[in-house]
Amino acid sequence: MNELFPVFIKTDKIKVLIIGGGAIAAEKLHFLLKSSPHANIHLVAVTIRKDILELAKQYPNLSCEQLFFKSSDVDQKHLVIIAANNKGLNERIKQLAQEHAFLLNAADQPEYCDFYLGGIVTKGDLKLAISTNGKAPVLAKRLRQFFEQELPDSTIELTKNLGKLRQQLKGSFSEKLQLLNQLTKNMIQE
Repeated sequence: MNELFPVFIKTDKIKVLIIGGGAIAAEKLHFLLKSSPHANIHLVAVTIRKDILELAKQYPNLSCEQLFFKSSDVDQKHLVIIAANNKGLNERIKQLAQEHAFLLNAADQPEYCDFYLGGIVTKGDLKLAISTNGKAPVLAKRLRQFFEQELPDSTIELTKNLGKLRQQLKGSFSEKLQLLNQLTKNMIQE
């Protein structure tokens, strides 16, 4: 049973920490910045790949420190992503997550995760999130690729137009919802 509750987080309003500076960290970082280019990210690792350091030059909201992780790195962080293959470190950070009440993700280690980074499809303001409950990330990736290919670019304009219309509508919430439902019901073939 999939008990996950999908949410869309305003990562420019919170503080994200990535622990690790290798290939997995680069993948997580690219994923995060692709979806949320203004995300407030701090990355800590003893060794940091050149491409990550280059990203930090392009994104003023990304800071990197070439140091060993220390417990104080999690202070005032809301989301922490572990991208280091170190079971002892991961266990220590999981304990810190419980003590400091931040959400934790550990790459390829669902037992340490409070959340998963699923597949994300973006067409303008429209975002679709895909999750397999941590069971098959490759399936989420393939579904993301499918929807990126199949959703027409006209979806971008449709989303903008519906947003404008929503702002102009008068009446109660239920009246607006009823009208918007009526206008969009033919989008899905029954």
